[in-house]
Amino acid sequence: MSKDFAHLHVHTEYSLLDGFSRVKNLISRAKELNMSSVAITDHGCMFGVIDFYKEAKKQGIKPIIGCEVYTAPRSLRDKDPNYDKRQGHLILLAKNMDGYKNLIKMVSTSYVEGFYYKPRVDIDELKKYSDGIIALSACLAGDISQALMDRNYEKAKNIALQYRDIFGEGNFYLEIQDHGLPEQKEVNAALVKLSKEINIPLVATNDIHYVNKEDSKIHDVLMCIQMGKTVNDPNRMRFGSDEFYLKSREEMEELFPYAPEAIDNTVKIAEMCNIEFDFNTIHLPKYDVPEGYTPDTYLRELCFKGLEERYDNPSQEIIDRLNYELGVIEKMGYVEYFLITWDFINFSKENNIMVGPGRGSAAGSIVAYTLKITDIDPIKYSLLFERFLNPERVSMPDIDVDFDDDGRGEVLRWVTNKYGQEKVAHIITYGTMATKLAIKDVARVQKLPLSESDRLAKLVPDKIPDKKLNLRNAIEYVPELQAAEASSDPLVRDTIKYAKMLEGNVRGTGVHACGTIICRDDITDWVPVSTADDKETGEKMLVTQYEGSVIEDTGLIKM
Repeated sequence: MSKDFAHLHVHTEYSLLDGFSRVKNLISRAKELNMSSVAITDHGCMFGVIDFYKEAKKQGIKPIIGCEVYTAPRSLRDKDPNYDKRQGHLILLAKNMDGYKNLIKMVSTSYVEGFYYKPRVDIDELKKYSDGIIALSACLAGDISQALMDRNYEKAKNIALQYRDIFGEGNFYLEIQDHGLPEQKEVNAALVKLSKEINIPLVATNDIHYVNKEDSKIHDVLMCIQMGKTVNDPNRMRFGSDEFYLKSREEMEELFPYAPEAIDNTVKIAEMCNIEFDFNTIHLPKYDVPEGYTPDTYLRELCFKGLEERYDNPSQEIIDRLNYELGVIEKMGYVEYFLITWDFINFSKENNIMVGPGRGSAAGSIVAYTLKITDIDPIKYSLLFERFLNPERVSMPDIDVDFDDDGRGEVLRWVTNKYGQEKVAHIITYGTMATKLAIKDVARVQKLPLSESDRLAKLVPDKIPDKKLNLRNAIEYVPELQAAEASSDPLVRDTIKYAKMLEGNVRGTGVHACGTIICRDDITDWVPVSTADDKETGEKMLVTQYEGSVIEDTGLIKM
């Protein structure tokens, strides 16, 4: 029998304001407990997947990629408050890259088409994208557990059989959990009976929302921030125990002495899940060139035409520089990136949309200059192309283009119409709890008087000499903050204590002001998407669930 154990139901800080498991700390703790693998299954989203994968690999832990999806009671397109307000839960884990891509499709659809209070999938989506997926029945909010809590055993059995049929024999498990909640004792007994009756295996999980047991209090504060409640509000939602942490195998065995196979099945499932991301292949969008051209020949023609317009009788040195740059761009595979950038800048200029002269390292490229992407002559100012693109170092090109505020939206709409709505997306940003905001958030839920909350926040300096600005360093630097940390008033003391812990935690999402992805294929072939409201049109726009730096890791190029 293996002494390993794999946690397969795990919420990181990317389960926004519901998870207090910082990715690095989570994986470090799993490693301390001699676990060889751990999963990420955030609520309804895949925001943290790549960060989690890279950190796990860095620490020598096998990453298992998943999501706890919300299930619609009917079709995901049904949105009647009388029937569709409640959602179930279901854990989905990717066995392989096909499963990962299917997970992306489901999670994206849950936002784009299924969002109603939460992003939701339905039975049809699960059937369509079941290949390469292992499913677990989830927590008490899972559809099977809900049926058992309603004393409807036959309904629970029918749902379980349906899931087994969808995912296939050996790919669906009944999930038992024990956080000391009375309902779980009853549900677990029924799940054990159900497992024996219909031969669907059990798996033991802990619904992890924080790394260590002592983090339960700070997680409670985080939940209050999410709901806009105070810690002493009797009517607020709260977790029923302090058991939602990353437990050792021994602790899990003590909880489930009656189901040792459920412990071992965690390792069995982990062994079935094998994903290796490719961070080296670039997926450039396709640019349709005129008949008779290839992208390479069309780019060369545009550049040499621009060369004649930019220079009177260009010298051989200038021509050689242009040929050299074109050779590098062709070799590195970035021809279509330049054509697409030229295309939308050309559209802008033809439609009287003001375009900036270019900034950043792209100003060192004579290709960009002859295409009129930039207006700075790199020859005149002895600017180096290698600062922009270096054949010795694989790096994504990044051309910063400024448009006037009124015209930028028009350019984006033109790009979306030209390349297809399903191939263009904005880039998500993550807002984290800054030092002063963390103090104010915690103070509010602790019911610390507003005047005292403002006083504490104002004690934080704008910068600290030779040190990073964070609350820990600010306390060392500001005597009044040291006094607050040691205050005899527990509200003040706890405000500083919890703010220090929450500082830097992901708080919410936004949309990058100007970063845009244009993809060769449907963007959900490569990254998951959510939606946001376009402030200009009021319409929904696609937004990647991965931030800019992660987008580049996946091989897509941001414009």
